[in-house]
Amino acid sequence: MRSEIKSEIENRAKFDLIRYSQVWEDADLLIEALDVKPHDVVLSIASAGDNAFALLAQNPKKVYAVDLSFAQIACCELRKAMYRELSHKEHLLFGGVISGAADRISVFNKLNLSPEIREYWEQSHNIELIKKGFMAQGKFEKYFGLFRKKALPLVHTRKRVANLLEPKSYEERKIFYDKVWDNFRWKMMFRVFFSRFVMGRLGRDKEFFKYVEGSVADKILSRSKHALSVLEPAQNPYMIYILNGEYTTVFPYSLREENYEKIRNNLEKIEFKKQSIEGFLENYNGIVNCYNLSDIFEYMSQESMEQLFTHMLSKSEKGTRFAYWNMLALRKSNNPRITTDDDKNRELLLKDKAFFYSAFELDEVK
Repeated sequence: MRSEIKSEIENRAKFDLIRYSQVWEDADLLIEALDVKPHDVVLSIASAGDNAFALLAQNPKKVYAVDLSFAQIACCELRKAMYRELSHKEHLLFGGVISGAADRISVFNKLNLSPEIREYWEQSHNIELIKKGFMAQGKFEKYFGLFRKKALPLVHTRKRVANLLEPKSYEERKIFYDKVWDNFRWKMMFRVFFSRFVMGRLGRDKEFFKYVEGSVADKILSRSKHALSVLEPAQNPYMIYILNGEYTTVFPYSLREENYEKIRNNLEKIEFKKQSIEGFLENYNGIVNCYNLSDIFEYMSQESMEQLFTHMLSKSEKGTRFAYWNMLALRKSNNPRITTDDDKNRELLLKDKAFFYSAFELDEVK
């Protein structure tokens, strides 16, 4: 039997834990960029499922969502059952992303899950995540929890945080950021907590920084200034969750009530697979029209990226679109079959509510 093609990162990072129980990439940006049509086949990084479900809400022909981690696939399959069997509010309460009482074990026991997925969640450690609200229990979500509970109080009071999240005009936001928020302690705390070392130990895998040059914290600090002063924090669900530990009136695309039925009505069109994109494409005989590649090129050499684009182009056609983020390691394909509108990509990045990323790329097959 021929062995499946592997991704470069498979040999360096661990994939045996829930790294993300939510997706920290702006689905609104992704939807605008990919412009999914009813005849489109979509290939997406699965992660925790949010953006794959957001793309599903666009009524495509099919969504395939792949991930190297079975833990992430288990999150996605659980979310799929939640969309199928729970109301919108029950979904949010069970997931633990809004405040309120919930008998989560009782709800879990009633969900229709495959034996393999149920067995995963019934393991002693994982059932505790269910009890606590699993959508708040990934490694990255716990990292934000440490930031909110331990680091941020050293700099700003809860009253000041609440003031930051109050609606303001652009001029008011800029003044508040410059005069109130952006003090010496904020900069020092930020540079420590979001350093390569701390983030690599508590948030992401240290191997994800292999190709990053320069200060990790300084790059994220610059982007956070944009999110806190140019964009409106009061309308930013990612910012609200990080600072409050729950959603209130503003939600990411896949958790908005108006999108819930759109996702539910298309659930038969989404399929989750534990494998690399390379492995999926090796065995896929059709054409893919839209790719959501998350920030996977962050973890690859330029050579590995170009090899993956060669694989993807073999299953693409004119007009096929590729969307991906660069967080810290800038990556962009040099393949002559690819065209990119750099001005449009910069405009899209300026709207990005998930403020960690330094670049957003939308490529298209000529």
